[in-house]
Amino acid sequence: MTPTTRADCVELDRTDPLAAFREEFVLPEGVVYLDGNSLGALPRATPGRVADMIEREWGRDLIASWNTAGWWDKPRTLGAKIAPLVGADPDEVIVGDGTSTNLFKALVAALRMSDRNVVLGESGNFPTDLYVTEGAAGLTGAVQRRVDPDGPELPAALAAGDVAVLLLSHVDYRSGTLRDLPAITRMAHEHGALVVWDLCHSVGAVPIELSRSGADFAVGCTYKYLNAGPGAPAFLYAARRHHDVADQPLSGWHGHANPFDFAPDYEPAPGVSRFLSGSQPLVADAALEASLDVWAKADMAQVRVKSLAMTDLFLRIAQGAGLESVTPLDHAHRGSQVALLQPEAGSGYPIVRALIERGVIGDFRAPDVMRFGFTPLYLRYVDVYDAATALVEVLESGEWRQERFARRSQVT
Repeated sequence: MTPTTRADCVELDRTDPLAAFREEFVLPEGVVYLDGNSLGALPRATPGRVADMIEREWGRDLIASWNTAGWWDKPRTLGAKIAPLVGADPDEVIVGDGTSTNLFKALVAALRMSDRNVVLGESGNFPTDLYVTEGAAGLTGAVQRRVDPDGPELPAALAAGDVAVLLLSHVDYRSGTLRDLPAITRMAHEHGALVVWDLCHSVGAVPIELSRSGADFAVGCTYKYLNAGPGAPAFLYAARRHHDVADQPLSGWHGHANPFDFAPDYEPAPGVSRFLSGSQPLVADAALEASLDVWAKADMAQVRVKSLAMTDLFLRIAQGAGLESVTPLDHAHRGSQVALLQPEAGSGYPIVRALIERGVIGDFRAPDVMRFGFTPLYLRYVDVYDAATALVEVLESGEWRQERFARRSQVT
């Protein structure tokens, strides 16, 4: 059923197989939250899980919790819970540190596995990926190149035969373009390059099959679609075939083969644990665990079907108001967000601010992109219909032209 009216949306919500998940989250009254691709909503179980970790595990059991509460193994146990969401085996994913740190580790490890020295990235990628690549290249003597991965430049750059590592985002953070992970990985391998995938805007949003696709390395955050909270720890995937040879640069105590021998020299741990460095943020880990317990009950195929239906609905209404979609209309190339442009230059930010005042929370990305994220576990079809209708009303009324909406906040 393709909804065309609000009544259609009410009916879709009534029969939605994911409808019960909405009750798993804290959602403010009167708000349609379309920014879960930047910061996910709070799971209801999270405050209790974090309080238990603080009051019982830390407060009562103190240092014994490294053993009794499994603190030491959290990077591996949480990684095993993320593994199904990225199509990996449980022993191929670890949790810890942030996305930038994990990206640095993966890039340098991949460079050390190659006799080439070019890191090929994408122009316009999220700044962390660009900046970390610059830093890794500067330290290793590698050369950084950037191309448009959605055009003919990528095959040509790989065919040059000097690329050691290809770094791409699975879903483009501005446009929501979904890249063909299996095909691009295969193409890179055919030209002798390893691939590092950034999954920040795809994990929890689209089905991912890292192992089946032959991916080498991947990193991702957990505070967007995975709802683990601001500053939540990131994850790193390393294909099992690379475990014995991967040499990551941040060789800390937690990545040692026998950490409690307190040996003076470093010996990497077996498996993906060699990508660990220092102590883990265990309070944040508790929040992540609460969220992953919700995700363990979700069917990603159902999530994908609902995501595409909701973005179709939003796009149909928005484009009827004269807005241009930066997000591909083709389902095969669309993530779980809609990025829009209004023809008048400089209008994106004030339009988003005017929408927020109406209780529809999206966000803005320079230079002029209005970005709306769709999170099927807690969004309803009627929310999407109401949000798109509010967007049309903001445009038609011209209320976004009020001076107060143009004043920039620190975080946009």
